[in-house]
Amino acid sequence: MRILVLGGGSIGRQIAESLKGEFEIILVEKDEIRAKSLAESGFNVVQGDFSYTATLLKAGVDKADAVVITTRNLETVKKTVYIIRTNNGDVPIITLLPDDMPKETLEDVILEEFEKEVHVDHGIYPQKAITEAFLRTLFELGERKNALMLYKKLQELKAKGDSLLILTHDNPDPDAISAAVALSVIAQNAGLKTTIAHGGEVTHHENQAFVNLLGVHLRKASLGSYEIRKHPFIALVDCQPNGNLTVLDPDDLSRVQIIIDHHQVFQHLHELLPDDAFLDIRPEVKSSAAILTEYIKSLNITPSENLATALFYGIYTDTKKFSKLSHVDLKAIEFLAGRVNHELLDRIEHPDISTETAEILARAILNRKPYKNIVVSNVGFIRNRDALAESADFLLRLEGITTVLVFGIVEDYIEMSARTRDVRVNIGAVMKEAFSDIGSGGGHATMGGARIPLGLFKLAKDKNSLLRLAEEAITEKFLEALHVKEG
Repeated sequence: MRILVLGGGSIGRQIAESLKGEFEIILVEKDEIRAKSLAESGFNVVQGDFSYTATLLKAGVDKADAVVITTRNLETVKKTVYIIRTNNGDVPIITLLPDDMPKETLEDVILEEFEKEVHVDHGIYPQKAITEAFLRTLFELGERKNALMLYKKLQELKAKGDSLLILTHDNPDPDAISAAVALSVIAQNAGLKTTIAHGGEVTHHENQAFVNLLGVHLRKASLGSYEIRKHPFIALVDCQPNGNLTVLDPDDLSRVQIIIDHHQVFQHLHELLPDDAFLDIRPEVKSSAAILTEYIKSLNITPSENLATALFYGIYTDTKKFSKLSHVDLKAIEFLAGRVNHELLDRIEHPDISTETAEILARAILNRKPYKNIVVSNVGFIRNRDALAESADFLLRLEGITTVLVFGIVEDYIEMSARTRDVRVNIGAVMKEAFSDIGSGGGHATMGGARIPLGLFKLAKDKNSLLRLAEEAITEKFLEALHVKEG
């Protein structure tokens, strides 16, 4: 590829230096002394005024694959663009322009002055470019600051104790699991022993494949258990106290030193934790895995293939297959992409479905009750909580249905999963409004969940009565929060 760089000053020389060895570079420089110096440095130089036709023809403008104009003199730029287009109508032109001049304006001026239609491919605006460079640097400093603050906190913890318990929400998904594994790697780099634990089950068949194929080690913990009490410090990833986290009692919160999450701050969080706890909670980011990837990158930790694959898949699932991304998620994907095992990804995303999941999905279909464009389905007593989400995803694909709620009873709780594709509905807010007064509820605009202790429902005389009472109460509260009347 032959590139003409017009101007051998500081900008032109730096461009030529950067491209040297990659492309055929021809520098055009008017000043005789500077042209000689460039030639002595090993550059192919044509000495002459590049706003003259003869000079550009000597430089081979008619055979160039790209032309870069580095002068800031607008009169010279106009004349040079005109000459280039007269001799090469298709070559891409990249030129410096004043910050207040769009390239279309330059094209109009040349048409008026030289009576020739021209096309400028790319305009570079020096002031804007400098501003963007400063902003990039400041953003990078911000990213590094968060990572360094986390690492400093981990080092402080290491000076006081030797182990860190990393907790996810009770029924962790790939985003929570991969973020926990990444934090474990960072903490181990700081000299801490780590344990990753959760209070519920990993039952979704994709999540089980994710854990098994990537070799993730998770432990089951329960309220008041030795697994919780034996660690001097606790980190919460992708969850917060009084969210979907049941294994901590109030006394445990004094040991919570780190919270990293991408959900909104739960009520009174700062009142629950030690004053010096490290908190990085960013609701604008779409995945906790992306935040942890940012730390990994900023701390110059090279992720293993399995960790990179885990984080990549965590971002993939929590951003609805990359359809909703923040700039943090995008940068994380860019960093991880070349390190991912795509064969493993395919095996995780397309595992065999369990018999239990298939049975729950069948129940969700058979028991569905429509309310206009809304479906509520009761799948009864189940063990696989994650099958609720899979069932909700499937029911949302039914023709004419825009909002879905699927619920079932898992041990001592009524568990719910909701989905919507109605742009007027924020299903996370709906679930919070409907069920936070009797349990917990929340989520995102299109995906939500809730959990209610069975409590008074246990007074029902048999299982069928319990299910009927639960269905009536849940349906009423859900439709009321949606402002829809039954019938």
